[in-house]
Amino acid sequence: MSFRTVFLLGALVGPLSLLAADPDAPRKITVSAGDVDRVESPVRFEVPGLSAGIYGLKSEGVQTVLQVDASGWGVMVEPKLAKGESKVYEIAPASMEEATEQVIAKVEGDVLAFVGAGGPLLSYQMGASKVPEGTSEIFSHGAYLHPVFSPGGKVVTADYPADHQHHRGIWMAWTKTSFEGRSPDFWNMGKDKSGKLTGEVRFDALHESWGGPVYGGFGSSHRHLDHTSGTEKEVLGELWNVRVYRPIMKPVALTLFDFNSVQTTAGAEPLKLPKYHYGGLGVRGNRAWDAEDAVVMLTSNGDDRKKGDATNAKWVYLGGDVEGAKTGMVVLIHPDNFRFPQPLRLNPKHPQLSVAPSQGGDWAIASDTTYVSNYRFVVMDGAPDADLLERLWLDYAKPIMVKVGKGK
Repeated sequence: MSFRTVFLLGALVGPLSLLAADPDAPRKITVSAGDVDRVESPVRFEVPGLSAGIYGLKSEGVQTVLQVDASGWGVMVEPKLAKGESKVYEIAPASMEEATEQVIAKVEGDVLAFVGAGGPLLSYQMGASKVPEGTSEIFSHGAYLHPVFSPGGKVVTADYPADHQHHRGIWMAWTKTSFEGRSPDFWNMGKDKSGKLTGEVRFDALHESWGGPVYGGFGSSHRHLDHTSGTEKEVLGELWNVRVYRPIMKPVALTLFDFNSVQTTAGAEPLKLPKYHYGGLGVRGNRAWDAEDAVVMLTSNGDDRKKGDATNAKWVYLGGDVEGAKTGMVVLIHPDNFRFPQPLRLNPKHPQLSVAPSQGGDWAIASDTTYVSNYRFVVMDGAPDADLLERLWLDYAKPIMVKVGKGK
């Protein structure tokens, strides 16, 4: 059965079973803002005892929607809640309007695309994409996000730029590594001096994808492969979980998605990661920003591109003009990430950045550890507003607190 079928059944059946004679079924939730003002704030929380489906939330004239998945996790967008305040919502049947998908997921070939009410949001390139004319096939790559769109329909990422043909939208890869005494490079795919591929990040499988009135998303797996031994050898397995929220309209229009990567070694041998200035999360901006003076970078410390390189930050912005209008995106870094606030590489010549923990010194992903990365991407039109970006980071780093109430 597809998620869409489960979604529709849940939207109709779930609330009916909830309102039946089960005294232990959740009937209300209490949301608390904490010390952060909330405006159109996504929040994810466990809802024990509530079946998968779509529910209405009502509180003194305020209405929003709760989307619950099969594992018992709910997601809602809180419309507005001032710091220090709380609000109690009654869980009710969802109306047909509330149950209408605001994020639609569609697979076409090797591309999983997400579309909102106002247009495209982003695409996930699964298998290797077709290289541009004149580009060697050795640069063909998959397992990345591109294109990513602003609320106004501007593309903020780039793929196969002429200066760095291995750059690819939004991706995860390590550069300087040591594995079994060899040095596969998973970042610079196709760029070895010998012209050979030393390392590769390859799409493995799409495990699930879905749409919904609150958010869509997907879960997938990638393989990090070493090509330096003469035979292909898997070094890391990686899981991606991405949640794409319905268009956010306040305080300004935003395209917002959460990105989660979990990496584990494929065997007993660790992947050693020596100190290096880039590698980890990579982001390449629109080709309209290729000129050195065409891109704007800003960090949570108030630093620009030059001053912010090789510093640690909570968030980093990348943007510029596209078709005569300003647009861009901010990467919000979760405080649980390794070496937070995390080190940044802000490319001095190209519209590209990396969140690069290896700047902090030698480390390794060992067989008994899991390397987890969490980021929130927020795409917006207009010039960057540091106060807004800081509020968005606080909203992500210190989410709304939720208490689920049972019975009447």
